[in-house]
Amino acid sequence: MKGQSFAWWSFTHGREVEPAQFLREAAEAGARGVEMLPQPLWPLAREHGLELVNLTGHALEHGFNDPARHADLTDEVRRKIDTAAEAGVGAVIVFAGSRFGDGADGAAIRACVEGLGPVTEHAGRSGVRLLLELLNSKVDHPGHQCDRTAFGAEIVRQVNSPSLRLLYDAYHMQLMEGDLTRTIKAHVDLIGHIHTGGAPGRSNLDNRQEVNWRAIAGLLRHLGYAHWVGHEFIPRGEPMAALRQAVEIFQTADT
Repeated sequence: MKGQSFAWWSFTHGREVEPAQFLREAAEAGARGVEMLPQPLWPLAREHGLELVNLTGHALEHGFNDPARHADLTDEVRRKIDTAAEAGVGAVIVFAGSRFGDGADGAAIRACVEGLGPVTEHAGRSGVRLLLELLNSKVDHPGHQCDRTAFGAEIVRQVNSPSLRLLYDAYHMQLMEGDLTRTIKAHVDLIGHIHTGGAPGRSNLDNRQEVNWRAIAGLLRHLGYAHWVGHEFIPRGEPMAALRQAVEIFQTADT
């Protein structure tokens, strides 16, 4: 594993925080990186030794499954790639988008491959990775098309570039598919980032949710997973205690 990070939006959700103190405490809790951090706060993160892990490339509702949006999305994502490359941000998150028309998966996959190919090449030249995120359509994102591992994996396979990988969000996929262990094993070569979150509820990685995170952590260690694990949940109670607990699970899990 490259390291553990936390999502700024989820850990600060509904809270008023003092950014410098919050970032310092997150680093003290064991985080090595921060995700989706607002750009004005990037210097503060670096001051506290936190890597800038990723940023969001575009709105998730309108994605690469719609050929009519390719030109605008290409311009937007290229700009985000350039920003990331200049600032040392490791990855840009992209989305397939919500279903439209008849919602056929085959046409949507072809459109995503066609649209993501050129921006993936640009990312590769820039030293930035694109991450295609898997999201649940059952609770949080009704209508989202890339809501199963097989859909996203087929896009990554067809684009066929090390600069495009899956962002495997285990919270979302627990809601949609379950069977996390077997799915991760089967697709680990296509996964470039993993998100955690207690399911159901998207809260702490504790005994009030249904995923055995220590087993998932041990599996990743056994498989030699070499990328980030990002904690993207909304803490119940004190956020640093929740982050420290999540980090400990992945630090101490056995293979």
